Amino acid sequence: MLKNPENFEIMRPSDVGLSDTNLVMGKHSGRAALRAKLSDLGFELGDNQLKDVFVRFKELADRKKEVYDDDLVALMRVGEDPENDRLKIRALRVVCGTEGPQTADLTMEIDGKEVSTTRTGDGPVDATFNAVKALFPHDAVLQLYQVHAVTEGTDAQATVSVRMEEKGRIVTGQSADTDTVVASAKAYVHALNRLLVRRQKSAPGEDTREINWKDVS
Repeated sequence: MLKNPENFEIMRPSDVGLSDTNLVMGKHSGRAALRAKLSDLGFELGDNQLKDVFVRFKELADRKKEVYDDDLVALMRVGEDPENDRLKIRALRVVCGTEGPQTADLTMEIDGKEVSTTRTGDGPVDATFNAVKALFPHDAVLQLYQVHAVTEGTDAQATVSVRMEEKGRIVTGQSADTDTVVASAKAYVHALNRLLVRRQKSAPGEDTREINWKDVS
């Protein structure tokens, strides 16, 4: 399709009022298709970057019938540094419903050591955050928690953004997932990883990479 669209298209897009062909992205899409789509969206990636993004794209495509452009943009905007992160989520299971208590079973890797706990809370997200804090105690205060649906539908990918403050240090975290609780946990841990970096720098103040909250409201 990328080499010669005429092999698959019975008419040109311009014949029906379209400016160009729109590749439908899904679980069968390959790296070449992903690179082409990201290029159309303004993202130019090297081979190593493409390899990392492709792994996350396939994980998303396995859970969604179709991956939309907004899904890919969210995927690119989510800041992850798995090689250098001291805190990593390994497994998460939550129990929620009309009858409490809501519980979260969480397994994390902290500085290379795997630890687990179970905590309750006022809802699945609160229980998850309590579990993270139990495994990694901290005094950071959650200042803002926002959820934004990237696309429509019950399988829509949710982008979660959090902002935390500790002794004048303000950090933000963001993550996207089709499971809102998983996205919340990843965003929370993402913020904590950035807080650890800020602690090392010992310079209280605004996070220079803070999210534009108007974009996610």
